[in-house]
Amino acid sequence: MIRPDDPRARRLFGDGSTARGDLAMSPFRVDRDRIVASPFFARLGGVTQVISPGGSGLLVHNRLTHSLKVAQVGRAVAERLTSDNRYRDLLDKLGGCDPDVVEAAALAHDLGHPPFGHLGEQVLDRLARERLGLPDGFEGNAQSYRIVTSTEIRGDSTIGLDLTAAVRAAMLKYPWTRHTYPQPHPRHLDPTPRGAAAPPEDPESGSLKFGAYTTEAADMRQAREPFAGRIADWQQTVEASIMDTADDIAYAIHDVEDFHRVGVLQQGSVAGELMAWQREAGELRRLPDPALDVAARRPGRSIERLRRQLHRKDGWISDDDAFAAAVEHVRRELVDGLLVAPFDGSIEAEQYVAGFSARWTRRLVDAIEVVAEPPVRSGHVRLPVPQWHEVQVLKFVHHRFVLARPDLALHQRGQAGLLATLVEALLAWLLDPDEESRLPRRLHDLVELAEAELPAGTPERHMMARGRAIIDHVASLTDSQAVALLDALSGRSGQLWTDAFVL
Repeated sequence: MIRPDDPRARRLFGDGSTARGDLAMSPFRVDRDRIVASPFFARLGGVTQVISPGGSGLLVHNRLTHSLKVAQVGRAVAERLTSDNRYRDLLDKLGGCDPDVVEAAALAHDLGHPPFGHLGEQVLDRLARERLGLPDGFEGNAQSYRIVTSTEIRGDSTIGLDLTAAVRAAMLKYPWTRHTYPQPHPRHLDPTPRGAAAPPEDPESGSLKFGAYTTEAADMRQAREPFAGRIADWQQTVEASIMDTADDIAYAIHDVEDFHRVGVLQQGSVAGELMAWQREAGELRRLPDPALDVAARRPGRSIERLRRQLHRKDGWISDDDAFAAAVEHVRRELVDGLLVAPFDGSIEAEQYVAGFSARWTRRLVDAIEVVAEPPVRSGHVRLPVPQWHEVQVLKFVHHRFVLARPDLALHQRGQAGLLATLVEALLAWLLDPDEESRLPRRLHDLVELAEAELPAGTPERHMMARGRAIIDHVASLTDSQAVALLDALSGRSGQLWTDAFVL
């Protein structure tokens, strides 16, 4: 139990203060309860993981169930590491590891995810920068941090969730802003930390992934003050590293599970890709990149491209023998196991899926290790070489046989158009001088909040505040609320009073 005179109390408030409450009551559990009680957490039940939960009619993961499973995996990892005598001194040296902190951060890490999953994130980022003039654009992780520090409404005040420094720091997978903090900015490191690089087609746009907008940069610095001198400015805390690893594990396992349920993952196509590479690995390795790209749809070619990509981006851990072993392990578990029989909803099928997920989760959680001096592209907490490769191959299966499907692309193009039209409609409403007195109260409040955050004298201050308010508002909707709001704004809805809830 943390006492008021314990040095770890700085992890609570970042400034050593103990005046905010009785430290004998676990403040990190209070954080967890505040997150779970937040309406932003409840809305995740209506936000896409990959398939829109409101339209599929299927029991697939949404952002809420994903967050719960990340929290479950993260807590299991934290409890295992803190009970391992090999890591006790190292964990203390790096700033501590508390399972409650990891669990709370995992529950909060997706609060800012917009409607329609990663597609919505990309669309809102493009619109924020190119249409609304916001240099920071939009980023789901930064939006989550903004919610817990700025835009969550409690009572009559917009004060965030008042979380401890440790939990806020543990939310930061990418502890930097898009352009300026820290200095030197991590996108200029060689190699860059994972997520810090700018997109090659737009190198001036700043880091592709980042943990806080400029408006929350001071709060991010304050949250990380207790870790100064223990980890580099651009490194994750141990607890953030655990949360990030747990997120990767949950994605790799549960997305495969979902698309087996849906019937999208077919044994024949997955087997053909993996087994063709195993048969022809030597020949495929000798092919130049252009020849590989020309025949990209032939079995075995896509996973050979993955092997090369891992060497280019993660040469610090990529290993051909480990890659081949991972392909064999996934083939045996997935092709010869889970996908042998189509999912038919029977008790036996449910048990098989549960066994697959439990077996993989246990294997990965039990393998996780802590390292004192990780490479730039790794956190202090990581998967060993064999399991790291297995996760990459599992994620490849999801990307190759789900995300690359034309029918999913068709669906997502419609969702992208919907979000773009919704942003334009809200902007037109905000710019209409005759409608100022009838703006939705929530939107009006968000404009005032955003304007107060911008320094006086900022060019186009009022316009930027309107832009950020629109992005904050749209990002706070569920998938179905986004559809309903656009229907109302375009005159397609005849349900006058029931549409007000999305405003």
